[in-house]
Amino acid sequence: MTTTSAPDERLSVARTLRLAVAQSTVPEDPTDRGALRAAGQEIRALMVEAAEAGARLVQFPEGAITYPSKHVMAAGPAGELVPADWSRAAWDVMREEAESITALAGKLRLWTVFGSIHPLTPPNRPHNSLYVVSDHGQLVARYDKRFLSHTEVSYLYSPGHQPLVIEVDGIRFGFALCIEANFPEVFAEYERLDVDCVLLSVMVDDAPRARVAQAYGTLYNYWLGYSIPAQFSATVPSGVVAPGGRWLARCPANGQPALAIADIDLDSQDEDIDMAVRCARPWRRTARSGLYEERTPVGDPRSDARTAF
Repeated sequence: MTTTSAPDERLSVARTLRLAVAQSTVPEDPTDRGALRAAGQEIRALMVEAAEAGARLVQFPEGAITYPSKHVMAAGPAGELVPADWSRAAWDVMREEAESITALAGKLRLWTVFGSIHPLTPPNRPHNSLYVVSDHGQLVARYDKRFLSHTEVSYLYSPGHQPLVIEVDGIRFGFALCIEANFPEVFAEYERLDVDCVLLSVMVDDAPRARVAQAYGTLYNYWLGYSIPAQFSATVPSGVVAPGGRWLARCPANGQPALAIADIDLDSQDEDIDMAVRCARPWRRTARSGLYEERTPVGDPRSDARTAF
């Protein structure tokens, strides 16, 4: 699902949106009904906090309702990995929690993006997904993780197959999940799709993953929301990266649920953001469009000879 606006419309309206990026506690056992309900309750509490802070959109981690551990869902009798038995999952509780989150988003007038697993028609395995809920309390889109780990694609999930771009208050958002940070083509594609911000939700205790995410803000000159489970935040907390790569806001690195809040402002006068959005990004597009072809010397021996000073 992709929404677009005419270029002149996008330039004529000042676009500012307050983004809240959450770190919430992610349960790893989809058969634990109590843990699933606790995750939903924590998500909703953070949604209220985000709305009170004036956020228009709140982002949660990969698998915010549940990210099933391979040791829970794909462990064989001898400890080997086997295809997951998804009939064991408490799908009814997951759906109830997702519906409660959706209803609250409507009451709060808050766009909400949260991760969970999405069941398909048996025998197809589920997707690992991000649900996008509008401020009217409607599920308007779903992003399915396209690049999976070896374990995920072998034993757990079906891959998705397309990007997702959603526009909120004139700001264009793209979406990615966890290991997709290691596939630069995902983030290059979103730059070509003219997004202003990519929401990257992860389920990993890994400091380099956050550095890679920060690098995409530098390379592609868009904002980036980085949402991680609370239990991993002591290594790297959730946060918001500005175009150019600076962290605008970060949650506490204390293992507790929290929000990082920052404004996406395409008319920002911050020097680094202004340079990234209005200079670096347009120039890099120009540079990629064939700019150098007509300026490349052809048949000049001083250019062709590589072994002479």
